[in-house]
Formats: sequence, C-alpha cells, structure tokens
Amino acid sequence: MPIATHTYAHVRLTVTDIERSRAFYDAVFGLPVAFEVPADADEATRQQLSFLYGGVIYKLGDSLFGLRPVASDTFDENRVGLDHLSFAVSSVDELHNTARALDELGARHGDVKDIGAGYILEFRDPDGIALELFTPKPAPEDDVTTV
Repeated sequence: MPIATHTYAHVRLTVTDIERSRAFYDAVFGLPVAFEVPADADEATRQQLSFLYGGVIYKLGDSLFGLRPVASDTFDENRVGLDHLSFAVSSVDELHNTARALDELGARHGDVKDIGAGYILEFRDPDGIALELFTPKPAPEDDVTTV
C-alpha cells in the first residue's frame, strides 16, 4: 500500500563544524531560524531542544532544513545515502546572482547549466555536501491562433 504523502517535512544535514556551516548557509540562503537553543537557555529548555544536538533548524517554505553538528567523517555522494540536495529558486537570474554571491564568499561552484527541463547551479557546502539550485524553464506560451 503506497504511503499518501505530498511533500517533505524536513531535511537535516550532519556537519562537522556548526559555526562554519551555519555561517555558510546563513550567507547563501539567509533562511529564518525555526529552532535553536538560546544562549541563555535554562536546563529545561536545553532538554526540550536536545534533538538539535547543538545545531539549528531553519524555516524553508512549508518545510524545515537543519544542520546537526556531529559528523565524524567526510561527505561522499558515491556512498549509500545522500547524493545531493537541490533547492528550488524562481528564475535563472537567481542562479546567476547566487553564483556571484558564492564568488564573493570564495565558494567554488559550477556554471549555470541548461539541463533541458530547467537550469541548475551546483556547489558544495564547507563539508563538501553537494548542493544544487534548480529553476524550471518557463512554460512555452500557448500557440493559439485566432481566426
């Protein structure tokens, strides 16, 4: 019996250095924080938010995107698990703007590529996790001829 699901609830990446990763994701995506342990949190709050493992969870549309700082190895998309994570953007201009922003951060990235169905920009986070931005090609205008 298929499971009736319609979207992801959340994605959380395991990283080696939360400060470095958080600085990168804040600079690239600028997402609002949904959950983090406040610096002045009491013990009860720390216990309640222990699922964060000292990381952060961002709000991403109707979903959540988190960073968990307990990795002890390096990312490899050729192992079982995550190949890459792709984020949707609204236009090819956003891909070019992001490429320029990544240049300013000194982050390596590929060129904006036409993949047929749309355009992508590939890059990696500080742990080498493969990330992608994607925008579909605009739908062709209906070719309607009036008589």
